[in-house]
Amino acid sequence: MPQFQFDRVLPVQGDVTNLQFPDKQFDVVFCAEVLEHIPALQKACSEISRVARHAIVIGVPYLQDTRVGRTTCNRCGRTNPPWGHVNIFDERKIGNLFPEWQNVKTSFVGSTNDRTNPISTWLMDFAGNPYRVSGQDEPCIHCSKQMSPPISRSFSQKFIAAAALKLNWLQSSFNPTHPNWIHILLQKISS
Repeated sequence: MPQFQFDRVLPVQGDVTNLQFPDKQFDVVFCAEVLEHIPALQKACSEISRVARHAIVIGVPYLQDTRVGRTTCNRCGRTNPPWGHVNIFDERKIGNLFPEWQNVKTSFVGSTNDRTNPISTWLMDFAGNPYRVSGQDEPCIHCSKQMSPPISRSFSQKFIAAAALKLNWLQSSFNPTHPNWIHILLQKISS
C-alpha cells in the first residue's frame, strides 16, 4: 500500500481491473506508472472510467521499445519485457482505451532514442538477455518469481551479447529522439 500522508487523501491498495468503489466515486482519478504493467488493459481502463466523475490523468511510457533491456527468467526460462512493461502507448492508443473521455491536455517528459532492431533482439535472446535493467524490482511476468542476473554465461553468450550491444550502439545515432513519458488529462465527454 502507498505510504504517504496528505489531508483528505486515503491511500488504498487494490486491483485496477476490479476497483471496489461505486460508479463516479472520484472527481479525478490519477493513474501513473500502472497501465504499462497490466495485461488486462481494457478492463483496467474501463474500471478507471467507471469510478471517475470529471477527469482522469494518465501517465505512461511513450512509444517504449520493450525489446530494449529484456531479461530472461532464470527459473522458468521465459523472456520478460523491461520493468514488466507489457503495454506500449501513444496518444491514439490512450484515446481508444478511454472512448467516453476527451483529451484536453497532453504533456511529455524526458527524451530517449532507445530503440533496437530484430537482429540485436534475436542475438540478446540467444545470449539469454544477460543484462538486467537497473532498478528493476518486478518479478517474472510468467512465473511471478523474483528476477535475478544469470548465474554464469559462456564465452559465446558473452560474445553474442557484446555483438548485439555493438549493433545497437552503431544504430543509436540514427534513432530519432522522442519523449520518454506522456501525461494526458482526460475529461468526460458531455452527452
